[in-house]
Amino acid sequence: MTAVSKSDDTELHRRLGAELFNKVWDLLGMEKRTPGQDAEMIHTAHASRYHWSRAENGPRAARGEWLCSWVCHEFEGELEDFDLPAMHEAFARAQLVAGNREEAMHRLKLATDLCSQISDPDDRDIIQAQIDSIAHAAA
Repeated sequence: MTAVSKSDDTELHRRLGAELFNKVWDLLGMEKRTPGQDAEMIHTAHASRYHWSRAENGPRAARGEWLCSWVCHEFEGELEDFDLPAMHEAFARAQLVAGNREEAMHRLKLATDLCSQISDPDDRDIIQAQIDSIAHAAA
């Protein structure tokens, strides 16, 4: 039996985490999903999170959300008007995938409220399309 180095193990978890993460986004992007695809998406999101947690220096979801929020608020004066609505949109999407509908809807409302304040119409359209896709998925 060949020994697997810690480096190989870390790289395997990182690769699997990324592949599974991308699969979740593919499923999220579907116009209509079957109940089986919904279940696949949820289990795939959990599997991705597991592999990222095993990857050395991989993302830490709970700390990551807190850290992102802190950075955005700490440097709020340096952010573009697109940044905070994009942050809340991403958190809404993540919470919806995790099955936390109430928190997802809270984040979606924050994203929607902030989106209306984006001055550039093209930027506003981009984030609004993302918000709409979450609202559609949550319906």
